[in-house]
Amino acid sequence: MSSLKALIISVLLIVLIKPAFAAVCNNTQDCQDKIKEYEEKLNQARQEKTSLSSQIKLINTKVDLAQARLTKTESEIVLIKDEIEELGGKIARLNESLDHLSAVLLQKIVEGYKQRNVSFFEIMLLPQASTLANQMKYIHVAQENDRVLALRTQQVKVNFSEQKDLREEKKQELEELERQLEVQKQELNSQITQKQTLLEQTKSDEKRYQELLGQALAEFQAINRAIETGQKVGDVKKGDPIALMGNTGYPYCSTGPHLHFEVRKDGTWTNPGDYVGGGKDWQMPLPEPITITQEYGVTPWSWRYTYSGGVHTGWDMISGSSDVIRAVADGVLYSSSQNCSGAIIKIKYIDHGGGLMTFYLHVQ
Repeated sequence: MSSLKALIISVLLIVLIKPAFAAVCNNTQDCQDKIKEYEEKLNQARQEKTSLSSQIKLINTKVDLAQARLTKTESEIVLIKDEIEELGGKIARLNESLDHLSAVLLQKIVEGYKQRNVSFFEIMLLPQASTLANQMKYIHVAQENDRVLALRTQQVKVNFSEQKDLREEKKQELEELERQLEVQKQELNSQITQKQTLLEQTKSDEKRYQELLGQALAEFQAINRAIETGQKVGDVKKGDPIALMGNTGYPYCSTGPHLHFEVRKDGTWTNPGDYVGGGKDWQMPLPEPITITQEYGVTPWSWRYTYSGGVHTGWDMISGSSDVIRAVADGVLYSSSQNCSGAIIKIKYIDHGGGLMTFYLHVQ
């Protein structure tokens, strides 16, 4: 409906109406039931003793859960698209009705003004009193019909507006569901990749699986010991060189030269991306170009970090231009060397105050 039409209708209504008329499941419910079932299985699997078979069972359940959530979202998208299409039809019909009522209402206004141009004196000169009475009655009925028509037009206009608003809400819901679907697809692909990586790295061997778990735990314990026994180096400023990227901890706690960078707030791991990069106050620990080989969070390799609930607690990264590691922010620098499953891993860390600490592992 054009803005001009809306303006005309609004003016007419004001004139005529008194203020008093102011996959793994088949449908959404089935998917919801499956999601509940898989969540219960997931909780049970997490209680089992850590073994390769239990880890595979855990990942399989995560895959099923991710698939159920994805299918549920797909079902919701189909339903909401149908609703949007139905609303589009309603809006089109209401628009046609509004066009018709607007034209009739406008014609009634014109006729009404013509009738008002007949003077009372002319009516009094009519030859018969009954004609006068009929004329007055006709005018009254016409005015009442005009008022009813105006009311109906107002109701159609309100309904038209409400349906358009509802369609916009549904479109926003659809956009959110489509974004959610993309995230769920990534989650499903991540779980599938994690299972494949697990089988490749362990070669379906329980002993190898336990060795990898032990190495990951050893690195975690090395960091905690470093916090307790690290030697104070001194104050550093943002951008000061503090170490060189290396491969200490190899072959048990490192697979090649890289920097493992962690941020902890009040002793709890947090995503480094919340503090560095993207115009934030802290700078990156390595110079560009940087490649992050393993992100923070759930990754294809994070199954081995059982101590953190299967979350990789930092960034693994390399630089294509320099091995120099720099302080991401001002603070007090500490240094430590720790045993890591029989190899020596060298660690630097900075206390930035306010409960914030950054860790730099595998340095030379």
